[in-house]
Amino acid sequence: MPSIAPFHLAFPVNDLASTRAFYGGLLGCPEGRSSSEWIDFDLFGHQIVAHLAPPKTDRSGQGDHHNQVDGHEVPVPHFGVVLDWDQFDAFAARLRAGGVQFVIEPYIRFAGLVGEQATMFFYDPSGNALEFKAFKDRGQLFAR
Repeated sequence: MPSIAPFHLAFPVNDLASTRAFYGGLLGCPEGRSSSEWIDFDLFGHQIVAHLAPPKTDRSGQGDHHNQVDGHEVPVPHFGVVLDWDQFDAFAARLRAGGVQFVIEPYIRFAGLVGEQATMFFYDPSGNALEFKAFKDRGQLFAR
């Protein structure tokens, strides 16, 4: 895969302390600049910025839209990172050890088909949905 430019994503959170513990502590994202209103994190080389905003009415994400994918209710919107195949299980184990409750448990999606991938979904403390996935062959990221 060619080298890609880092993306920037700003997203709402309702508490900076729990956000710092989740992204910085549990997910292991190094912290960049911050203020009393926002925190920059390095999410696997990408800049994500948690901005303090009014809380969602339903922290569980139940008010979010969901699409059926491979027999699962996938929360929309969501964001995350495509990990290396050999990072996926260790990352999932770290999340489990940290008490993360998965919306969709780690599993292999599209097994034996084009686009086969490992995937997992979970929410951050502010109700933002995240997906982390991995491909055995990252060249299939956009395969049809």
